[in-house]
Amino acid sequence: MRNIRLIIAYDGTDFHGWQRQPEGPTVQGCLEGALHKLTGVPAQVCGSGRTDAGVHATHQAANFQTASTIPCANFVKALNNLLPPTVRIQSADDVPAAFHARFNVLRKTYRYRILTTPVCSPLLWRFVYHYPYYLDRRRMALAAGFLAGEHDFTSFAALGEDKDESQKSCIRRIFQSRILWRPRASMLVYEITGSGFLRFMVRNIVGTLLEAGAGKLAPEDIPEILAARDRTRAGPTAPAQGLCLVNVEYAAIGGG
Repeated sequence: MRNIRLIIAYDGTDFHGWQRQPEGPTVQGCLEGALHKLTGVPAQVCGSGRTDAGVHATHQAANFQTASTIPCANFVKALNNLLPPTVRIQSADDVPAAFHARFNVLRKTYRYRILTTPVCSPLLWRFVYHYPYYLDRRRMALAAGFLAGEHDFTSFAALGEDKDESQKSCIRRIFQSRILWRPRASMLVYEITGSGFLRFMVRNIVGTLLEAGAGKLAPEDIPEILAARDRTRAGPTAPAQGLCLVNVEYAAIGGG
């Protein structure tokens, strides 16, 4: 059996997230259906992690096992012919049998885009959060900096997690947390790189940073919010459409 890694981009607007579900289209289900048509046998696609409904990716990583002898370059062409235009395979390569897209992740990077213009272009609305109000970027940048390092992110986890998720540790290591300003586009970008992320964690962080930018909380409140381990202490959940998974990094495994 071969182990093949895929790098995938998708517009998450019309999907109920990454993970396969009994009802509603998902990115994983879409990929598995295309692979079944191509190879004639079922295949399980393992992603680097779940993205929620409406969240996008330019660099999602996944792997699957197959007995097919189709060259990787041909997998890319054939799968893209079978997939909807909202899902594209960027690349495919053979990797060692030990490689697992989820369990071997070293770090991931997400970006959240906030458009601050008075009017949002209809060509952008699917991929940004339109926030046409004043934001203090300096306060947001200071607040973002407090999130770097290893912390318990219970205050930024989703409420109502299922039991299996709630019993897991909420400690994550954040390597980078920063606010970028793109003046020509009037776009605020929050970029975060971490060892892993809880469900809704990035969107809950963004909602809290927006509160800081609007003057509703001080940047220095972030350590107290983290220490409280109480979701009600943090800001609201920012909308899904502004969030995009932009990179997944792995250590080399057996030369792969």
